[in-house]
Parts: sequence; structure tokens; C-alpha cells
Amino acid sequence: MSSLNPCLCGSNRPYGNCCEPYLTKVEVAPTAEALMRSRYVAYCHGNVDYLIATRHPSTRRFDDRINLNKSVKATTWEALTVLNTRQGSQIDTTGQVEFMAVHSQPGWGQLHERSRFIKENGRWFYVDGAMLPPVLPKRNQPCWCGSGRKFKHCHG
Repeated sequence: MSSLNPCLCGSNRPYGNCCEPYLTKVEVAPTAEALMRSRYVAYCHGNVDYLIATRHPSTRRFDDRINLNKSVKATTWEALTVLNTRQGSQIDTTGQVEFMAVHSQPGWGQLHERSRFIKENGRWFYVDGAMLPPVLPKRNQPCWCGSGRKFKHCHG
């Protein structure tokens, strides 16, 4: 992906000025939201090393690499929407980010999660996430899948 293309995290910023410095280890994500967005991009790119490195060491498992490799190969991510953040700023040591990520493979669907993050030694780490019910727009609102159609004419 070119550094000039829009970042896949949905920030509307060029990739080179958004998640690329984190994924290439030039910089560390300054906030919990920045880490969450960069982890989404890592899933899109299949960057399993980054996903493992940004998971809190206390939550890593021996089979993470196997499971992550399966996940990134089986899923095509289409869009990310950050719905809410609590704490997680540069001065905090904990944070939560609620997001919805849309996938087209296997089949159209969404992941709605409230993720927990912790900051240790100046670095943010993903701890875990609580799965939440799907985000359903009202009938006349745009569909969550990004089709541009109203929800009632798409997945409603």
C-alpha cells in the first residue's frame, strides 16, 4: 500500500501519516484509539507479527500465531468505524475503544466490540474485548456495509 493512499483505518488521513509509522515500528501508537486503528490495518494487511507484539503479554497464548494466520486469511475487512472512546489518551494508562468493523468474507457481517487497552512503559497494548450486539441503523439510514443504499433496501 502506498504511503499516499488513504489509510484503511477510516481516519481519512494518508496511510504514511496515520498507521504506517506504527506498523513499520518507526513510532508507537500514542493513544488507545491509534493502536486499535493500527491493529485493524494490521488485520487487513495480514501483519500477524504486529498483532502479537501489540497484544498485552499477559494475554498472549502459545497458539496466537496459528489462530491469527487463520483469521487474516479467512476474513476480508472492508471498513472500520470508531463509535466511542473512554480514556486512552496520551496521559492515561487505561482505555476503551468501541468500534464496528465490517467484513465481506466470509459473507457480509460486522464485528462490534468494546476493546480494553493498557499502557505500560510508554506503549499501549490490547488486552481483550467484549463482543456487543450488531449496530443496526434505522431503516432510512445508510447501511453499515458501505453499499451506499438505505439499510431497509440492503440488510434491513
